[in-house]
Amino acid sequence: MNNDVVRTWTIRWLLAVALFHVLVGGLLPWIASNEAFDLYHAGVTGAFWQADTPGQARQMQAWWLSLFGPTVLLMALWMMALIHLADRLRQARIWLWLAGGLLLWAPQDMLVSLRAGYWPHVWIDLLALAAMLPPLLWLWRHDRAGERA
Repeated sequence: MNNDVVRTWTIRWLLAVALFHVLVGGLLPWIASNEAFDLYHAGVTGAFWQADTPGQARQMQAWWLSLFGPTVLLMALWMMALIHLADRLRQARIWLWLAGGLLLWAPQDMLVSLRAGYWPHVWIDLLALAAMLPPLLWLWRHDRAGERA
């Protein structure tokens, strides 16, 4: 497979990942207090309260999760815009900016989860990095080689 085909599919992959984030971010305010999240909420409360969990802890978690949704949605829209620009302009530095943003975000996000002793968030962050960082770095190298040619 030639590099232009790989580039096209890599960009489609990144757009699909960003679109997934848009969907999740858009749904979180609507589903955060749903019973489907009971196991998640129990895991988070268990990280903070070993014995008796305050009655409003689940409501507060659902509120925070709902509040987090629009932030995820907005960041994903910005990511889609940057992917589109990098694709059209073929400027390698845009791919590097996206990768750099992930590398700034992930350790901080993981540290917050590790301080609370809540590993599922760490694994989700690692999955997000695995889904986005290698394609971004490949695109950076590919487009940088094109700029030099």
